[in-house]
Amino acid sequence: MLRLDLTNVLSERLGEQGLDWPGALAAHAQRLEAARDALWQRKSNPAEFLGWIDVPEDTETLRRVLRYREANRWVEDLVVLGIGGSALGAQAVGAALGKGPVRLHFVDNVEPEPILSLLRTLEPHKTLVNVISKSGSTAETMAAFLVFRQWLELGVADWKKHVVVTTDPTKGILRPYAQAEGLATFEVPPAVGGRFSVTCPVGTLPLAFAGVELENLLAGARKANEQARAALEHNLPAQTALINHLYSQRGKNIVVFMPYSTRLRYLPDWFVQLHDESLGKMRDRAGQEVRTGTTAVRAIGTTDQHAQVQLFREGPHDKLINFVRLLSPSEDLEIPAVRGLEALDYLFGKSFFELLDAEAKATAHALAKAGQPNYTLTLEKLDAYHLGWLLQHLMWQTAFLGELWNINAFDQPGVELGKEYTYALMGRQGWEALAQELRAEGVE
Repeated sequence: MLRLDLTNVLSERLGEQGLDWPGALAAHAQRLEAARDALWQRKSNPAEFLGWIDVPEDTETLRRVLRYREANRWVEDLVVLGIGGSALGAQAVGAALGKGPVRLHFVDNVEPEPILSLLRTLEPHKTLVNVISKSGSTAETMAAFLVFRQWLELGVADWKKHVVVTTDPTKGILRPYAQAEGLATFEVPPAVGGRFSVTCPVGTLPLAFAGVELENLLAGARKANEQARAALEHNLPAQTALINHLYSQRGKNIVVFMPYSTRLRYLPDWFVQLHDESLGKMRDRAGQEVRTGTTAVRAIGTTDQHAQVQLFREGPHDKLINFVRLLSPSEDLEIPAVRGLEALDYLFGKSFFELLDAEAKATAHALAKAGQPNYTLTLEKLDAYHLGWLLQHLMWQTAFLGELWNINAFDQPGVELGKEYTYALMGRQGWEALAQELRAEGVE
């Protein structure tokens, strides 16, 4: 079960910083119901990029992924060439649930030294390279592919066996290239954007090699879909979206995402992209300039109790904190008693999970005592089902916020100009005029 604890956003706990939650839910019921109905009604329109809703139902693609994994038992290292949404979801889930024996490596930047270090470490005949780009024109990903293709050609007799391509089914550079070379391919559904793609082969293909229970991951995502269609009193993503909306109206323009789990250490990175790229928009759907959005910030408990919580508690009242906790561990470790350290006897015989849980509760309450609003999503346990539920919940939360703010949560116009400038600076054909413009502005 995924549980939502709103104690530390209620006015009974926070005073003027808190919410009259029953009143707020009632006051916004009509808008939330309209948002819910609009999203479900538009999902069949590919132009709306709501394909991520239906992806967990696609069991045939999942079977293809699992058959491919079974046919390639020789793989010991899988290199994922992708950036942003093409890597962050698989990285988050793989770190949380990956069982091996295949090791996942993510090349999501173009700094040369880490790439060279990885190339020197891997053995080509035991390595599979998964290049992920919907368009095939992502400069960082394709630069890495050119290098890894050359490395494979020099290292193995049949380099094509060592490459699998995940791309658009019909468009872009990679699809015809893969067909011409006879490379294995999987599809990025056209109506699914990168940051919403973790449950399609962008995420599931590498996660199959990592040993993640994909059937349960998708089952959890379907549970989130079920909730997102429910009445408001049972609709968790609509509720968390409303909390974010109400506090954004009060000037809480920073959203801290803080799981209490080292295994979930990459989940905030995935959430930051999902939230910021979806909701940071200059214009609303009517074309009016609105400059909307809140800024997501990553934190990990308990680590960041000793790094960021000082600011969260005693700094400005400009933050809403979302904790993620686990109800129970999959394994636990007892803290032993040691003679001579009786000052620590409050720890003796307790478990590490008891300490982790106490720290999460203590931090949430300490923030509330300082008037800093926070709410907690609790997973019954950290497994594929509950993590799939949480991922899809957060995607729905983002979609609901887009509706509440009347913006398109599924495009990213703000990153396109930087891509075009990069093409011009690198001398891409067709971008000469922009390169000349940059030189005139002192950028070379």
